[in-house]
Amino acid sequence: MWRSCLRLRDGGRRLLNRPRGGLTASEGLGPKPPTPIRAYVPPAERKRFYQNVNISQGEGGFEINLDHRKLRTPQGKLFTVPSEALAIAVATEWDSQQDTIKMYTMHLTTLCNTSLDNPTQRDKDQLIRAAVKFLDTDTVCYRVEEPETLVELQRNEWDPVISWAERRYGVEIGSSSSITGPNIPARTREVLVSHLASYNMWALQGIEFVVTQLKSLVLTLGLTDLHLTVEQAVLLSRLEEEYQIQKWGNIEWAHDYELQELRARTAAGTLFVHLCSESTAVKHKLLQG
Repeated sequence: MWRSCLRLRDGGRRLLNRPRGGLTASEGLGPKPPTPIRAYVPPAERKRFYQNVNISQGEGGFEINLDHRKLRTPQGKLFTVPSEALAIAVATEWDSQQDTIKMYTMHLTTLCNTSLDNPTQRDKDQLIRAAVKFLDTDTVCYRVEEPETLVELQRNEWDPVISWAERRYGVEIGSSSSITGPNIPARTREVLVSHLASYNMWALQGIEFVVTQLKSLVLTLGLTDLHLTVEQAVLLSRLEEEYQIQKWGNIEWAHDYELQELRARTAAGTLFVHLCSESTAVKHKLLQG
C-alpha cells in the first residue's frame, strides 16, 4: 500500500499518486560513425528539411519516409522497425519537429537507432547481464542510516516495491545500509536473467535504457509489469533528491528541467519496450505535416 510521509514542493501534492542519436535522411544528412557509448550523442540542431512524414511497409519491417526520402541510421542502414505501432510513434516524433530538428527530444528515434546499429556490438546475453548487474547498486536497495525522517521515507516508499518484486518473481532482494550494498542471492539473478531472456533484442535495449535512467532494475520491472506509473518510478528513483529539495529548497530552473527530462526519457523507454513486445498490428496510418 502506497504511503507518503512528507509533502513535496507543490504545496499539498503528495510524493506519489496512487496508480490506478543522430538520425538522418538519405539526402541532406550524411551517416554518422558509431560511438563507443550506449546511445548516440545528439547532433547539433538542423533545420527541418521535409514537409510530410509517413510510414510504409517494406521487406524488413516498417519504414519512415520524410517526403520521398527513406530515413537512415547514423551508420547508413535503412531505418526499419519491427512493428507498425512503433513506426507511427517514431513518425510522430519527426512530424512534431518545428523549424529545427531537435534530436535530444526524440528518444524513440534514438532507441531505434541504437537497436539497428548496435554501436557497442553487444548480444542478447550481454544486454541482459548489464541490466541485472544494476541489482548490485540498485537505488531502492541502498538505505541511509540517518536522518530518521529519510530512513522512514525510504522504508515507507521503497519497501513495498521490493516486496512486490519478491512476490512477483519468487525471489529474495532485500536492502542494506552497508557501503557494500545488499547481498543478492545467486538464484535471484538467475530468475531475473531468465525473465529478461523472454524479451527480444529491441525490447532489451529499451529495458537497459530505462534501468540506466532510474539506476534501478527493480523500478524498471515495476514499470514494464505496469505495477508503477512513470511518475511514480521517477519520483521513487529521486527520493533522496526530492527529500533534500523539500528540506533545503528548489533551484527551479535546474531541478524542474532535470525532473521533466528524466520523466520524458523514462516514458519513452517504457513505451519502446511495450511497442517492441507488442504482437498486434494497428491500422496503417499516414501522417501529414
